[in-house]
Amino acid sequence: MTEVFIYDHVRTPRGRGKKDGALHEVPSVRLAAKTLEAIRDRNGLDTTTVDDIIMGCVDPVMDAGAVIPKAAAFEAGYSTRAPGMQISRFCASGLDAVNFGAGKIAQGADDIVIAGGVESMSRVGLGMSGGAWFMDPSVNFPAYFMPQGVSADLIATKYGFTRTDVDAYAVESQRRAGHAWEQGWFDKSVVPVKDQNGLTILDKDEHMRPGTDMQALASLNPSFQMPGEMGGFEAVGIQAHPEIERINYVHHAGNSSGIVDGAGVVLLGSKAGGESMGLKPRARIKAFANIGSDPALMLTGPVDVTEKLLKRTGMRLADIDLFELNEAFAAVVLRYMQAFDIDHAKINVNGGAIAMGHPLGATGAMILGTVLDELERRDLNTALVTLCIGAGMGTATVIERV
Repeated sequence: MTEVFIYDHVRTPRGRGKKDGALHEVPSVRLAAKTLEAIRDRNGLDTTTVDDIIMGCVDPVMDAGAVIPKAAAFEAGYSTRAPGMQISRFCASGLDAVNFGAGKIAQGADDIVIAGGVESMSRVGLGMSGGAWFMDPSVNFPAYFMPQGVSADLIATKYGFTRTDVDAYAVESQRRAGHAWEQGWFDKSVVPVKDQNGLTILDKDEHMRPGTDMQALASLNPSFQMPGEMGGFEAVGIQAHPEIERINYVHHAGNSSGIVDGAGVVLLGSKAGGESMGLKPRARIKAFANIGSDPALMLTGPVDVTEKLLKRTGMRLADIDLFELNEAFAAVVLRYMQAFDIDHAKINVNGGAIAMGHPLGATGAMILGTVLDELERRDLNTALVTLCIGAGMGTATVIERV
């Protein structure tokens, strides 16, 4: 098998996923094109050598439709020889795009792949692409379908996380993200989004509220109690997990991932591919895995896929220097730390999606880049990146510095 190296990564800042968000007027294709331009220009990339461009996009409709990575390649001025493909595995799409590209390189099919994702959630609303999972009763029942927030509250109830626990985690995520930005730790990888006149539209994550405290979060009402109790989804959760008498609703907008716009890409290649362009590898893709998990709990897939990946590689938790787990909801990360007895000092060390937001198709590539930068900054070696996924799945990837 051919070794797969990470040569570089970039991302846009995350803009608030609302009509008054800074990136709302920027079409999805333009966000994706900005990252393609940046990864090309900073690496002197000859785009005739790009074997594929793979991007995750969870809702590829409206201006995000029609194979957006190929469209973005046109806008970015890439060679017409560079093909494109979009994929979706819900929230893990950006990381799965990286894994898919890595698999193609490992098999010798490609030498240079750009992989990542894009989502403009202010322009293409969550769930706009529809789907049988939440619309077809023949699928709803065996899937124990419920809104993800109700599943997050089910996890909190089952594993004993209180409102204080999830709020405290959220406050710390905001603090860490704000500190990382203040220290300039994201500067080298975040590329500003500019308009056609070269004026900067956004150069910093817009969703953050680093001054958030426990008192502010305590004033927020639970977001998922009404669909749980009035919509009947609590009964679905209890049917799947009868050991629970009732769900304790603890999640709200302040301890859940933010709805945002953004894009990110990772430059992957074989040793020969990198050498042909004079590129120096920063890390290698050591292993990756996917798994299906409990569909009612839905968001515990990171625990299951981590166990699978460690078993297949013969690695131990002690071999991992840093963990990066998408903060879909606070209870997702708390359960992961609880399951593996991971010190909070080793996971999401620069905050996460609760503070900075979760542009669905892009997040996996973004957090892989974040943890690579942090490995380099701390002079550490190995990281595990993982995300929970709708319908009960998990994706994980292990990277090692070269």
